[in-house]
Amino acid sequence: MKQLFLFMLVMVFSITLTCYAQTPNDSTKTEQPADTTAWDNLLDGVTVTAQRQLIKQEVDRTTYDVQADNDSKTQTVMDMLRKVPMVTVDGEDNILVRGNSNFKIYKNGHLDPSLTKNAKDILKAMPASSIKRIEVITDPGAREDAEGVNSVLNIVMMDNHRMEGISGSLYGSYGSHKMPSLSAYLAAQMGKAIVSVNYGWHYMSKDATTQNGYVERTFLNSGNTELVHNSGSNPGPFHYADINASLDIDTLNLLSASLSGYYYKINVQGIADVTKLDPLGNKIYSYTESCYTPSYSHHSWNGQLNYEHRTHRKDEKITFSYMLALTRQHSVQETTYSNLADFPYGYDGYMQSSRERFTEHTLQLDYVRPLWEGHKIEMGAKYIDRRNSSLNEQRFYDPVSTTTSDDFNHSMRIAAIYADYMWTRGSWSARAGLRYEYSYMKGHYPDGKSADFDKHLNDWVPQASIKYQINDQQSIRLVYTTSINRPGITYLNPAVRTYPGGEHFGNAQLGSVRSQSIGLPYMFTSPKLTIQLWPQYRFVSNALGTIIYARGDTRVQTYGNVIRQHRWQLESYIQWKPFDKTTFVANLNLWHRNYKSAQLALEQSQTSMYYYLYVAQKLPWRLQVTAYTFGEIGHSSENIYSVVEPWNRYAFTLQRSFLSDDRLTVRLTANSPFHKNQHYKTSTTQGDITGWGDNIHSQNGRYFRITVTYRFGKLKNSVKKPDTTIENNDLEGGISRGK
Repeated sequence: MKQLFLFMLVMVFSITLTCYAQTPNDSTKTEQPADTTAWDNLLDGVTVTAQRQLIKQEVDRTTYDVQADNDSKTQTVMDMLRKVPMVTVDGEDNILVRGNSNFKIYKNGHLDPSLTKNAKDILKAMPASSIKRIEVITDPGAREDAEGVNSVLNIVMMDNHRMEGISGSLYGSYGSHKMPSLSAYLAAQMGKAIVSVNYGWHYMSKDATTQNGYVERTFLNSGNTELVHNSGSNPGPFHYADINASLDIDTLNLLSASLSGYYYKINVQGIADVTKLDPLGNKIYSYTESCYTPSYSHHSWNGQLNYEHRTHRKDEKITFSYMLALTRQHSVQETTYSNLADFPYGYDGYMQSSRERFTEHTLQLDYVRPLWEGHKIEMGAKYIDRRNSSLNEQRFYDPVSTTTSDDFNHSMRIAAIYADYMWTRGSWSARAGLRYEYSYMKGHYPDGKSADFDKHLNDWVPQASIKYQINDQQSIRLVYTTSINRPGITYLNPAVRTYPGGEHFGNAQLGSVRSQSIGLPYMFTSPKLTIQLWPQYRFVSNALGTIIYARGDTRVQTYGNVIRQHRWQLESYIQWKPFDKTTFVANLNLWHRNYKSAQLALEQSQTSMYYYLYVAQKLPWRLQVTAYTFGEIGHSSENIYSVVEPWNRYAFTLQRSFLSDDRLTVRLTANSPFHKNQHYKTSTTQGDITGWGDNIHSQNGRYFRITVTYRFGKLKNSVKKPDTTIENNDLEGGISRGK
């Protein structure tokens, strides 16, 4: 009944706003074009005011003008994201773009790996006043198209580099889950050079990271059932930093550099009670599993150097970029078993050590040249040298201290060339491009346990889009895209990890994945109402999928290119401002998914809708209250075996600004205040093992938080960067893609 009520609420909300869009009124007769600048003029004693359009659709992206939103003076970039079309932010600050977590974040047109992996920590401490606009790049063109993500979120910083002294912001928060956060953002100019620094720290407390779960699995071949009740936490400190610098050599040459990354060290603690029952409900065995990590650390850093040269021809430029990305992860985990009753294994615990290293060098050259009026070409080349290594050792606590180890190295070299052609004439604009990629992959086993292997891949990646501007308010596009995903070391590493009742290993023979999509997005924009509708079809013939099967009563998990995916999708975004101080936002994504595997002889289809509803109301005394709810109606797929049950989250905030220019802002947040716990339930309906699970994470339930932000200086400044540089986004299932 609850899900039906939410579904009806969403439908009524959508229909109401759509009807509003179709109803003519006086205000639509005098509205400004999409790129009109805000102005206030006094004409013969009459004040005429027009609001600059917040949202604009281009041939390859949708843009949100942050500086045109008055809230940018007092809020963070994370707050602004809640209003951006096709972007949703939940109560735990997890970001989805077009309903999917498979996206990358660029800053000033180039990939920022640390920002992509830790956006929720960095963006909620970054002042929105330092941002010019946020772009959702839905079809980036041949330059990035093969890089394997559904969308790109590009954050464009302010480029006004006239500044005196130092400007920046300080951020701090604390909540009932005992998770303090502190951060600082500073920017300064020294002659022709500009430098900005962003540093943050927060502590992931035990209260904030506690999880409880219950899993029930039935092995169909034997009829036996495994019951698992577990709880755990992973407290520890988290640090991140971002340093950017730029130098205007002269009017035609720009040099920029950046260094960013993060580090965390956590203490994983967990306990689980496990019971195995026969088909009649009689106990076969039971035990208690306890685990902790004497050592767990993770480093991820990247540095970039960019040189941009502009010629005397308008808009012609050449950019050379280099990026070095490093990830280092080391963990030692001890697991012991107690309260043993007929325990069938010959050991009572084990110590596992895992060390993973990721190193990537990237060189890229981009060239942009206008040809004649309405015509432009972009072309370039790129080379990536990527190396992964993984060393795992498992020592069992048995009479002979059995030890197993696996050493695996994987390297990949990618060479690519691309060309994009752009055309504009009147109300029409188009973009078409082609990218060629050659990839060489090699697997090496230093311990000699397996034979080395290598693979050569050739990929042609076409893309095209065309846009028609119906009038100042309406536009429609036809978009065709292809993309490639390549497996990371987590999926490739064949090291076998065993534990009571389970086994897990990667697949070194995995290949790249190609997906294709076609869509017809429509957008209506006016000063008070914006609507975007995007019907789309996506097809993947060899998607990476999790393979789960039973070997006796042992659950075995690995990966393979075994899934064919078909997805029909309708994305919709609605922003309505019925009054000057009231804003409604709705992001609604309706999906029908079909997963089929001939190899596994399985098929699964679901229809579901992800919804995000947001309302903000400004009140007297510089107060602002917001409320939002989000969740999913219908069942969604976790993998070809399992589905996720419908779920819902909600939160409220009250904000008050102080001092001149609202420099000091205090915010109170109540997350799910009427529900102590929120459940995340899954059901496994097919395969060798069926069952269900229920997971409760402390941050999904009731908690309260206070946040204080203080701005100083003029914040409308930023490090200048070239318009084009390096983006590497193709890995799936690797430590370099962790979030």
